[in-house]
Amino acid sequence: MKSVFSAPGDYIYFKSQVPLHRIPIGTKQWRYYDFGPKVVTPLICLPGTAGTADVYYKQIMCLSMKVGYRVISVDIPCVWNHQEWIQSFEKFLDAIDVHHIHLYGTSLGGFLAQLFAQHRPRRVKSLILSNTFLETRSFAAAMPWAPFVSWTPSFLLKRYVLTGIRDGPHEPFIADSVDFVVSQVETLSRDELASRLTLTVDSASVKPLLLSDSLITIMDTNDYSAIPQQLKDQLSERYPGARRAYLKTGGDFPFLSRPDEVNLHLQLHLRRVGLEAQPELVQSIPKDGTGGGPSKENDKEDRDDEQKDNGGNPESNSEESQPSPSAPESSESHGLDEQLLSNAEIHYIDQKDSIILKPSAMSMNQHGAAARILLQSTWEFFIFSLLPLYVDSLYIYSNNAWKLRQLV
Repeated sequence: MKSVFSAPGDYIYFKSQVPLHRIPIGTKQWRYYDFGPKVVTPLICLPGTAGTADVYYKQIMCLSMKVGYRVISVDIPCVWNHQEWIQSFEKFLDAIDVHHIHLYGTSLGGFLAQLFAQHRPRRVKSLILSNTFLETRSFAAAMPWAPFVSWTPSFLLKRYVLTGIRDGPHEPFIADSVDFVVSQVETLSRDELASRLTLTVDSASVKPLLLSDSLITIMDTNDYSAIPQQLKDQLSERYPGARRAYLKTGGDFPFLSRPDEVNLHLQLHLRRVGLEAQPELVQSIPKDGTGGGPSKENDKEDRDDEQKDNGGNPESNSEESQPSPSAPESSESHGLDEQLLSNAEIHYIDQKDSIILKPSAMSMNQHGAAARILLQSTWEFFIFSLLPLYVDSLYIYSNNAWKLRQLV
């Protein structure tokens, strides 16, 4: 990972054009981007433990700005159990006046998307699941200090999360995606990190869904990811009729490292489940950066890129002219399918077509190593904190013992 991070040019352009919304709902603060025609059922993107709403900016730039879908990218708020997540997310949807949704979740976000589809089946129209899992048991076993996560210092939580991300050598696009996510982890507060890790290890499993397998797409990378291959295989076995879209490479964050392929798979999924884009309704973005978002006054607020956990100050909109982002242009269905299938093979599994890019080696799981590193760091922290107290106590005891001998 690079020691110095420089924001990509297309991300700077995105931030200057798409407003960041923050709304309080009860005791929770929701932070999200919302862009695209309001008449279109939205695709809501849920990030993993290390992600924020910003990590899906390439999907908004392509699917919303160019193609004509409505995309909402959200931060996972500070919720401490899965039931609280379901209730909080439902209140968020009610607050932004959205009833039916399509969910795209990666890693922890994919698990939470399945839980919401299980408990609120009428609201979820389809699922796109990427590098995710069905149950949390293996993560809990790899994190024996989970009961103390809410007391763990922020720097140790960040270190644990970052050790789960495979570090170099990477090809340039994957390296850039890792650097971007690392920069987002640095913006997360201790409570945000602790709550996400708690959701990852809190005992739970996804029960069978009422949603038909034909409305589910599983999109995985075949080079490596933080999710063990065994857990990804369990997901495929649970949804045998789901469409499969395997990317040959992409790492943990294909939505950043392979945005063209991911966006094409997302478009194919949305068209397959009957959701049509409305490119003619995509509004031109005014200079104040409010185009495509809700009209509420407090929705214009933003935060400084480096200040997330305390709310920050509203961002000033960029007035500099930025180059247009490089993302796939919208096209007719025939051209889109040809572009995607030129790099894919069609396999027939149980009478259902599956788009599969040739698989590579199995991914590696680093949670065990990360847990050992964190435990070692915690012991070092306590040893160096308590050692001075021990030495002082020993000195006082020796002095008192010497004085007592003199009196005797």
